[in-house]
Amino acid sequence: MSAWAGSVVAPVAAGLATLCAATSLTSVVAGWAWFGYLLVAVVLIAATGLALRSLRAPTIVVGLSQLLVLLFLITGSFTSHGILKIIPGARALDELSQTLAASAEQIRTGLAPVDGTPPILCLVTIAIGLVAVLVDTLAVAAAAPAATGLVLLCVYAVPAALADDMLPWWTFVLGAAAFAGLLAVDGNHRHRRWRTREAPGAGGSASVLPIPIAVVSTAIVLGLLGGTVTWVGTVGKIPFGGNGAGGRGTSPGGFGVEPFTELRGLLDQGENTELFKVRGLNTDRQLLRAFTLDTYTPNKGWGLRNGGQAQQGVQANRTLPMAPGDDGSGPTRQIQIEPTGWVDNWLPIYGAPREQRGVADNWLYDRVTGAVFTTRKESAPTYTEAASLKQPTQDELRTVDVNPADLPPYYTQVDRVDPRVRAKTEQLTAGKSTNFDKATALWQFFTAQNGFVYDTRTADATDADALADFVLVGKRGFCEQFASAMAVMARVAGLPSRVAIGFTPGVRKGDYQSISSQDAHAWVEVYFGDRGWVSFDPTPLADGRGVVPPYLQQNGPTGGKTTDTQVAPSAPTSSAPATGTSRDPAKDQAQAPAEAPKPDDTDWEGILAAVFWALGVLVILAAVFFRKRLGTRLRGGPATSPADSRPGQGSEPTRDEGAVALATRPRTQAVGDERARMVLAWVPLVVAGLWTAGIAFLAAWASWWLGLIVLVLLAVLAGPAAVRDFQRRRRLSVVASHRPGAADAAWRELLAECADRGLPIPDSDTVRVAGQKLAQKHHLDEEGREGLRAVIGAVERSWYSGREDTDPELSRSFGEVRHSLRRNAPTSWRGKLFPKSLFTRRN
Repeated sequence: MSAWAGSVVAPVAAGLATLCAATSLTSVVAGWAWFGYLLVAVVLIAATGLALRSLRAPTIVVGLSQLLVLLFLITGSFTSHGILKIIPGARALDELSQTLAASAEQIRTGLAPVDGTPPILCLVTIAIGLVAVLVDTLAVAAAAPAATGLVLLCVYAVPAALADDMLPWWTFVLGAAAFAGLLAVDGNHRHRRWRTREAPGAGGSASVLPIPIAVVSTAIVLGLLGGTVTWVGTVGKIPFGGNGAGGRGTSPGGFGVEPFTELRGLLDQGENTELFKVRGLNTDRQLLRAFTLDTYTPNKGWGLRNGGQAQQGVQANRTLPMAPGDDGSGPTRQIQIEPTGWVDNWLPIYGAPREQRGVADNWLYDRVTGAVFTTRKESAPTYTEAASLKQPTQDELRTVDVNPADLPPYYTQVDRVDPRVRAKTEQLTAGKSTNFDKATALWQFFTAQNGFVYDTRTADATDADALADFVLVGKRGFCEQFASAMAVMARVAGLPSRVAIGFTPGVRKGDYQSISSQDAHAWVEVYFGDRGWVSFDPTPLADGRGVVPPYLQQNGPTGGKTTDTQVAPSAPTSSAPATGTSRDPAKDQAQAPAEAPKPDDTDWEGILAAVFWALGVLVILAAVFFRKRLGTRLRGGPATSPADSRPGQGSEPTRDEGAVALATRPRTQAVGDERARMVLAWVPLVVAGLWTAGIAFLAAWASWWLGLIVLVLLAVLAGPAAVRDFQRRRRLSVVASHRPGAADAAWRELLAECADRGLPIPDSDTVRVAGQKLAQKHHLDEEGREGLRAVIGAVERSWYSGREDTDPELSRSFGEVRHSLRRNAPTSWRGKLFPKSLFTRRN
C-alpha cells in the first residue's frame, strides 16, 4: 500500500463508522433527506483532515479547521444571510439560532419520527458533524480507534431513548461492522512505518507514554457523564421541574390535568405526549375545555368547591340540557375527538355541548360547571361531540343584562384580596359602564406593554401576598398566574368569573388537529347572562397558540391584535419566554420613538474575518496543488540509489528523499523545486496566523474588548508554539538550502528538540557527549543513530576545519534524526504548546 493510500484508510473508516451509527436516526427522523446532509458533512470533514495532515499541520489546527468547515456548511445550507453565502455573520448566526430553537420546538411538540424539516436537518447535521470531527480526531490523530466506540454508542443512545419502538436491527449490524473495520485499521497511519520497529514511545519519556491511556480514560468519563445527563435526548421530566405546579398530573397509563392553579411556582413541562386527535373543526381554532375552577383560596390559587365532591350531572351519552348562553339558534358542529394518551376524570369538550356519542354510561355532564366527568380516572374511547361554537358579538355583550342571582353565589365570592389589587382593579375599570368593557379592560392589562412576561417560572417572591406580587411587582409567569389573577380581579369588579382548564388548539397534522400535553392551558370565563360564559385569555402568548375571539377584535377584523390565523400555530415555548402581543398596536406605534436614520453600519469586522478565513483556505488549496505537482516531478526524476531509500516506504518521496532527488536534477529546476519546498514549509504557520486574525476580528464584531480578549488568549496559548515553529522552520530552511551555517542550524535545532522533550543539554557538553545523551535518552533507532553520526561529523567539520563547505548529505541525515525522534520520543502537548527551548541560551 502506498503512503498516500495508507493515510486515507483511517479517515475513510472513521467517516463510515460515523455514517453507519447515524443510521439509527431513522427511528426518530422521517425520510432520508438528512442522510444526504450527513454524507456531505462527513466527506468534507474527512477531506479537510486529510489535506491538512498531508501538510503536517498540528492536530489542534486540523480539528479547528474541521469545525470551521462544518460551520461553513451549516451556514450555507440553512441560512440566507451568510457572507459570501457560507461565512457566518451576525445575521446568519441569529438566523441559525432561530432555526435551532425551531428544531427544539419541533422535537418537544412532535412524535417520533418527526418530519425532516429544515430545522431538524440543521440540528442533525450539526450533531453528527461534531461526532464526525471527534471520531476522526480519536481514530486518526490520537490513534485510539477503540475510544470512538463510546462516542458512537452515544449516537445510538439518543434515538433509542426517544423512539417508542426498538431500533431496527440492521442499524446495529451496520454500526458493529463499521466499528470492527475501524478497529481493524487500528491507526493505519502509525503502522506504515512501525511494523519492523519498536512501538512509538517505547522507553520514551514518561510524560508521553500515558497519552493513549488518557484519551481512552477521558472518553470513558465523558460517556459515563453523558449517561447521567438524562435531559439530553431522553424521555422524561425537564430537570428541576416542579411537581404539579403546572396544573398537570400523570395518571397511571396516561396524562391528566390536576384541578387547581397556583399563583407561584415552576411550570413542569414533562414529556411531550399527544393526547387528542380532533377532526371536524376544519380551520376553526377553539379552546378545548376540560373543566372549570370556581373557588379562590387567597395566596394560593384556584380549585374546585369541596374538592369537586359537590358536582352533579346527567348521563353524557345522550341529548344534553342546553348550556348557559346556547339558545339553540346556532348550527350544530359534529366534532370527533380521539383520545390517544389521555387518562383522567374529565372528558374535554368544545363550546356549548348538545350531545355526546361514543361514551359509556358512567360519564356525566354538569351544566353548571360545563364539564363532562366521571368518578374515577380512566381512558376514554373516541367520542363525537355535537356542539354549538357560536360566538357573541361586542354589541350583544355590551347590552346584555347580567343578574348575578342567576348563578350560584360561589361564582361571585372572593375574600381577602389585597387592597392594592382592589385599587388597581378599580383604576382599570373606572369609567367603564358595561361588564364587557370592564372585562376587556382587565384583559388588556396583562400585556407586554404593561411589563408582563410569559415564562415557565414566576418571578422571585418579593411580597407576602402572592397575587399582589404577581400583578404589581413580578409580572412574570405562565397561564396559571395570568388566569388566576384576572379571574380574581374580575370578581373584585363585580363580574361572575371562573378559571377554565383545558388546551390550546394544538397543531395541524394531516387531516386532524393534534393536541399534546404541551398544549395544556388556563384561561378566564366571565358570565354574561343569556350569552353564557364568555372566554378571555389574558396570557400574552406570541407563538400562535392563543385564541382571540371575534368580540375582542376591537379594530377591524383582528381588533389590533395578532390572531392565530395570522401566526403559524406551534406548541408552547418552555424555555424562552414569549414576550406577548400587543392588545392595541396603534397605540403602541404612536408611543414608540421614531427610529433615527442609521449611519453606515457595514460590518467591517465580519468582512475582514471572512477575508482572513478565505485567504487561509486559498493558501491551503494552493499548497495542496503545488505539493502534489512537486511530488509528481520528483517521482518522474531519476531513481535514487538503494542506499537512499528506506524500508517500508512507498512511492511518495519524503522531504529528505526529495532533497536527494533534487540534487540529481538540472541546476535551474532543482533550485526552483527547492524554493517551492521551502515555501510550502511555511504554509501551516501562515494559515494559522490568518485564521487567528479571522477569529479575533469575528470576536471584535460583537465587541472590541471581546476581540482583544480573544487575541490575548490566542497569543498566550499559541504564541510560544508559533515562535518555536518559526525558529524551527527558519533553521530547516537553512539546512534544506545547503547555505553556509547549515550544520550549525541543524545542531541547534536538535538541541532545541531535546529541550522541548525535557532534556536540556548544557553548553559545557561537547558535540559527541551531547550526541550520546540524545541517542540514549530518546532511544533513537539504528536509522536515527546513523543520521546523528553524520550530523555530528558535519558539525565538527564546520566548526573546526575553518571551511564553510556544506555536506550534501546533511539534509538527509538531519531528517533521519528528526524522524527517529518523532517515532521514539514524541513531544508531549505541553512541550508543543510551551516549548522549553525558547528559554534556553542556545536560541
